[in-house]
Order: sequence, then structure tokens, then C-alpha cells
Amino acid sequence: MGQQDRAARTRRVIVETAAAVFDELGYDGASTTEILARCGLTRGALYFHFPSKEAIAQAVVAAQAEALVPPERAVKLQAAIDLTLRFADRLQHDTVLRAAVRLTMGQSSFMRPDTLPYRSSTDVIRALLREAAEGGELLATAEPGEVAQLIVGSFTGIQLLSQVYEERRDLTSRVTRMWKYLLPGLAVPGLLPRLVLSPPRGSEPRAAEPCGTRLGDGPCRVPTTPGVAASASTVCRAASSPAVSRVPHARVRCADDVAGGWRSRRGPTG
Repeated sequence: MGQQDRAARTRRVIVETAAAVFDELGYDGASTTEILARCGLTRGALYFHFPSKEAIAQAVVAAQAEALVPPERAVKLQAAIDLTLRFADRLQHDTVLRAAVRLTMGQSSFMRPDTLPYRSSTDVIRALLREAAEGGELLATAEPGEVAQLIVGSFTGIQLLSQVYEERRDLTSRVTRMWKYLLPGLAVPGLLPRLVLSPPRGSEPRAAEPCGTRLGDGPCRVPTTPGVAASASTVCRAASSPAVSRVPHARVRCADDVAGGWRSRRGPTG
């Protein structure tokens, strides 16, 4: 192992150990002495990489950016859903990510309230929603910037409540319910039955997954409301949109669905 590899490994050990301390004790309750005791390094080794406790905390917060990389999906609205579900799933077992969230949200002497993590999250979601709008996936009334702020704000509150009530054990199910009630006001009706609301596995395209809770199935079925129903012309335009045509065998909800019927249509890729 080269010197650079050893340095990178030592830095990673410090960040991961410090994250566990920050997650458990908070910034003010943590100390470099406690971090050193847990990672088994000398104070000189720690200060070689980080000059202060604040610098270590900043490295922990910076690690949050890796969790905001959106997955590759043909349907960009699905990518936004998967991003939030993956983030929620990681919060349940990723100590560094949990510590980053605590440092960002906590009231401590670490830093003044910093909007950068929230702005970064909003920027990522907004970019995905803009692509979704360009691909014909969104209703005309869904403005990407406003919706992105709503999603990030809702997710932040949901994860906080989940932490308080269940130590985040039910976080993914809470996020699933968030999307269940948001999507009818965002997605074109023809796309709704194809959207999957279960945590993604790996990087395979969602359309290839045989399993998963979909909006049109089981407990996540969207109730028929005037807001979801659309005119025949609106829905049939959605059927031929790039977003829907990229999903094989997309089920499209058309005007006769008001009478309770579902029709299946093949897009150009079927």
C-alpha cells in the first residue's frame, strides 16, 4: 500500500469514526479526545489530516454530496423518487450520512445555519423535474422549482419525525406515502401506474424490475379524484409522450377509465 493510499485510508477512518461520535453525541458533545480513543490514532496523525474538530465535521457534511447523485433512469420522475428512497434507506444504516444530517440540522456551535445542503438537494431534484417536464412526464401545472422545494421540505420534515418516533426505522415507508399523495398532482395520468415506490436495488432500469410497489397496485393505489382524472385528449397526448413511450407496455389511463376500466397500450418500444 502506497503512502497516498495509507493517507486516504487514515482520513476515511477519521471521518467514519468522527461521524459515529457526532451522530451519537452531537457536535458540542463530541471531542477530538473521544474520536482519537475510538479510532486508535495519535493526535499528531489526526491533526495531520484535520486541524480541528470543525474541519472534521465539515468533511462529514461534505460526504453528504455523494448521496445526492441521482440514479440513471429513462423516466426522470422515477429517478427523483429513487433518489429520495435511496437517501432514506441509507439514513437507516449509513453513520456518515446520519451524522451529516444531524450536523446540518442541529442547533450547535458548529456553524451558523447553512442552507448549502438544502440548496444542493433542491438543485438536484429541480434538475430532474425539469428533464421530466421536457419529456412530457409532468402535468402542465407542476412547476419544477416549486415542486423541488416542496419535496425537499417534505422529506426533511418526514425524516425528522421518523427519527423522533421510530429512530428512522419507518423512514422509507413514510417517504413512500409522501410520493403516493404528491404524484397525482405531478405526473401525467398515463405514467402513474408505471412509477415504482419501493427502494431501488442496484442500478438496473426500473422498467426491468419485476417486483416493487407501484402506484396502480396494492396499498399505493391512487384514489380516483377530479385532480387525477383528465380529458381524453390530455391523457392520450401523455400516452405518446417520450416519458411514457420509453417504458415498455405502459398502461395509460384514458377517458373511459371514469367508468372503471383500464386499457393497456403498447408504446413505440412495445
